[in-house]
Amino acid sequence: MKKYGGLIKKAVGASLLIGLGDYVLIKIGLPIGPFLFAFGLLGVCVLKQNLFTGKCGFIFEDKIPMVEISLILLANLVGGYLIGMIFGMADPEIASVAATKVMGWEFSVPFLIKSVMCGVIMYLAVKIYREGSKLGILLGVPLFIFCGFQHCIANVITMGMAWIFDWSIVLAVVGNFVGSIVMWWLSSDFKFSR
Repeated sequence: MKKYGGLIKKAVGASLLIGLGDYVLIKIGLPIGPFLFAFGLLGVCVLKQNLFTGKCGFIFEDKIPMVEISLILLANLVGGYLIGMIFGMADPEIASVAATKVMGWEFSVPFLIKSVMCGVIMYLAVKIYREGSKLGILLGVPLFIFCGFQHCIANVITMGMAWIFDWSIVLAVVGNFVGSIVMWWLSSDFKFSR
């Protein structure tokens, strides 16, 4: 486990940056909040932090072992929840807003579809960043928020702010992963062979 220490540290760092974005989104809301949230993902990419939703679409391209992507996810979820709890303690007003938001989530097919679409956008935003432009992040993040799409790490941070757990997080994780992989597959030369 010692060799994964740096990987886990960078995953917690990513959770903190996404937490800052989620905090400002909940604090000031629409229409400015989604644009400021993009600062968090931009920080993740610039500082080369480990964010599950920014990495999972690249597991084949970057040859990321499943144990590493699993550890990144676990560290993002645990770190994100704890960071959310700290924000909730520091600002009881956002804890109340976060609780209302979490209560609106459902373990449902529409929620899963919204999670898949967020995965598609996250893959594209990071891919565009890797190609040398920040526009993917600066436009992609507000896009998924305005559309009501579900980002698993932002969601777990919101749950932490509210001191609530909701099983919809499972759908968000699966949907983000599937959306990222599908977008990668549709845009790659990869072919399934027998």
